[in-house]
Amino acid sequence: MAKFIVQKSGPLMGEVEISGSKNAVLPIMAATLLCEEQCVIMDVPKLRDVDVMSQILVRIGANVKDELEQNKLTVTTSEIAETEPPYGLVSKMRASFVIMGPLLARVGRARIPLPGGCAIGSRPIDLHLKGFAALGAKIVEGSGFVEAQADRLRGTTVYLDFPSVGATENIMMAAVMAEGTTVIENAAEEPEIVDLANFINKMGGRIKGAGTDTIKIEGVEKLHGTTHHVIPDRIETGTFMLAAAITRGNVLIKNSLPDHVKPVIAKLRECGVSVEDTLEGLRVDATRGKFTATDIKTMPYPGFPTDMQSIFMAFLTTVEGKSTVIETVFENRFMHVSELSRMGANITTKDRSATIIGGAKLTGTQVVATDLRAGAALVLAGLVAEDFTEVDEVYHIERGCERFVDKFSALGANIVKESPDSNNYNKYGKAEQ
Repeated sequence: MAKFIVQKSGPLMGEVEISGSKNAVLPIMAATLLCEEQCVIMDVPKLRDVDVMSQILVRIGANVKDELEQNKLTVTTSEIAETEPPYGLVSKMRASFVIMGPLLARVGRARIPLPGGCAIGSRPIDLHLKGFAALGAKIVEGSGFVEAQADRLRGTTVYLDFPSVGATENIMMAAVMAEGTTVIENAAEEPEIVDLANFINKMGGRIKGAGTDTIKIEGVEKLHGTTHHVIPDRIETGTFMLAAAITRGNVLIKNSLPDHVKPVIAKLRECGVSVEDTLEGLRVDATRGKFTATDIKTMPYPGFPTDMQSIFMAFLTTVEGKSTVIETVFENRFMHVSELSRMGANITTKDRSATIIGGAKLTGTQVVATDLRAGAALVLAGLVAEDFTEVDEVYHIERGCERFVDKFSALGANIVKESPDSNNYNKYGKAEQ
């Protein structure tokens, strides 16, 4: 299995271009099922998850033209050939469940295997199913599958007990061709929701209020094809902000939207890191001054993103003082703590709270990327740790970070990918460049 070998690298310097958002493009790809005409999606990151979603669409009946070297996908689904995608694909990625809403809207039925994904805690699909049922779908669960069927969906008001991103997206797509008006209350407000709504509206949909806690969808008879540019990935933006901070570097982050990472900017500034919004991009300068500890608490958007929690924690292990991290979104998102502790970090956890005593000397060792964001956090820790850090199970990282090694290497990071059939090391164990 492939692994990353990371070595202490010194301050990262230079500039990096942020890719299109993984969490935005996947539901947008699913939304292409809503119409018979050609949809062109631009700024698509070349990722494993995108490949999996493409394969799912093909199995359903879509024609997917892959031009990912130019970050472009063209999808046409003139007919729905299959409403039950294979378990082998769906089990690889939890986001695959968002195809249920479009299938219900387009053909009135879907049978989906229970999805997989990163093991960061229970992410129940109950809210998705509650919304479908409210729209008039009959739901049957059992034997590892969920089946939904409706002759015609009808608009209604759906209140979400938690502002789930996936449920908001799925219900919004199901409702776009329902009879009448649908209102989603306590909806998720993430930028990815707004991007999906913008895409559907370009197709002829009538969605208002995306980005607020109340979304109103007026059903339409039919949608048409369109072309859309995906928003930049705010979590990748945050990852490179923290990479500059943890290495005490100076990095210009291009193609970023500062409004989407306000909590990360605020917390870095609290620690004493300079973050400047320039015409060229976000400039993160951590080359001067002594940094101080801070506390973070993850919350649904616009709060501090749970996807940045492990990455920010890696930085806090290098900052003198006591920090507290409280995780409110996922109950099992501290799996990276044991791996950071093996590198020498001083972290204790109790329930959903972690206490970090920063300033400990980190030392490289063999660690495991238990999920996508935890893997990125371990790479960042490896950039400042003595000796080599070997990060195993990096397929998690490659699910969501385009050209991860290339982008970090261009900034001066000493990181290589070692595949089972490759030889990236000389006889002294030095990473070959």
